[in-house]
Amino acid sequence: MKNKTKYIFILLTTFCLVAGCDSGFDELNVNKTQPTTLEPAFLMNNAIIQSSFPLEAIVFEIPIVQQIVTPFGGVLGGGNYNQDNKPRNGANWVRYYQNVLKSLVSVLDATKEDATRTNLYNQARIMRAFAAMVLTDSYGDVPYSEAGNGFISGVALPKYDTQESIYTDVLKELDEAAAALDATKPLVTSDVLYGGNIPAWKAFGYSLMLRAAMRLSKASPTVAQQYVTKAVAGGVIQTNAGSALIRHTTAYTNGIGAFVNGPEANNYYLAGPFVDYLKTNNDPRLKSIAVRYVGAASGPNQVPANASTDPAVQIGMPMGYDNGTIIARATADGLVSFYDYSQLDRTRLGKIDAPCFLLTNAQTKLLLAEAVVRTWTTGDAAALYAEGIRAHMVEMTQSSASSTIPTVDIDAYIAAHPLDMGNALRDINTQYWVASFLNGPEAFANFRRSGFPALTKNPYPAQEISTGDFVRKLTYPDTELGINVANVQEAITRQGGNELDTRVWWDKP
Repeated sequence: MKNKTKYIFILLTTFCLVAGCDSGFDELNVNKTQPTTLEPAFLMNNAIIQSSFPLEAIVFEIPIVQQIVTPFGGVLGGGNYNQDNKPRNGANWVRYYQNVLKSLVSVLDATKEDATRTNLYNQARIMRAFAAMVLTDSYGDVPYSEAGNGFISGVALPKYDTQESIYTDVLKELDEAAAALDATKPLVTSDVLYGGNIPAWKAFGYSLMLRAAMRLSKASPTVAQQYVTKAVAGGVIQTNAGSALIRHTTAYTNGIGAFVNGPEANNYYLAGPFVDYLKTNNDPRLKSIAVRYVGAASGPNQVPANASTDPAVQIGMPMGYDNGTIIARATADGLVSFYDYSQLDRTRLGKIDAPCFLLTNAQTKLLLAEAVVRTWTTGDAAALYAEGIRAHMVEMTQSSASSTIPTVDIDAYIAAHPLDMGNALRDINTQYWVASFLNGPEAFANFRRSGFPALTKNPYPAQEISTGDFVRKLTYPDTELGINVANVQEAITRQGGNELDTRVWWDKP
């Protein structure tokens, strides 16, 4: 019986092959619930959300500019040790190249010929410029003109564009895209950045243009002035309501907030240079940012009962120590242990749902103040400087109501710290450093561009930098070195060694 059944099956199979019984099989193999295309507006929102800075900013950029530091190495080693930690320094690459740019290129490809989606198209151009700046500021020469085209044009191994050419195109894109935004055309009200508010998008685009232009203050001052003029004429962000920020929730968390509220809660501390600057100048932001668990002998002692936000008791962790040498230093500083140093308050600015500020009113005002000092635009540099400080102090409330700074304290600080015109670039860019707290990529970039604040070299002895005093860029991730070999090697040959102390194009001595 079994053999008879077997023969019948073979005959039927043979008949079907001859007679064409595969009719409809292709249709049966199609997953009818899986989308074949993605709505560009959804891709745009994904790109915006992914633009929130990865947690690794607290491993590299923020310690490099000496605002937060850890005495621990291993997976936490990076800016604190001037160490090239490959698993960590590739975070910006993964976030902005492999995710954000890829999504934005898809949005651009899907909307470039659609007259009903010109606003979405131009908003994507602005976000692409933002992501490209973070990427090239971090690594130097990177894929740009061919980035994200794997599925669209089959470019699996994109070439690396020079940073100069990237900035040239970024400025052009911002100029064109901001001007082309039109409130009379269909709006993308679902966008999670500005909810389709065209004036807000325009101001963001022109403010980003101002940032990009100022990045070239040493590399190409003529171009910088040209685009500063365009940005001011176009209209930059004027209020804190116009700042570009990613709003997090307890479901979609702030990367740094989740990191310092998780397994690393006891391992990161406010750096000495940052606390000392705020404390010396009686800056009311210190009370909004810092907490010290006074007398903590261990991590478990960092409990609310020991918490103090009093500026007078804050002590920042000095740079240049590891988890062995910091013990004696803490004793010398009169502390019970290194757990007794001040920290980012993880219940306020460091909470898991704290917003991530991409570009702010405060930063914009301070860049305008510098542009006035350089005579690249008109205005009152001292007034813009004061407005920038005020804007950042008011911004504290957007992160946490309990970090609100009273207006009387803001007024007193500004009155006591007017712009010193003889040291204007120092004052403006030192305030920019404070105003960019927790925005690691921007604080790192502007520190390299301006040379301020005047930080002392991190004295940690096991440095992986051979020239100069500071890390100047992140190195390319191993994935690129192993896959896109020819293109990345061409970039390394062109711009200098794949080292932490290699300067990017706009980073001039």
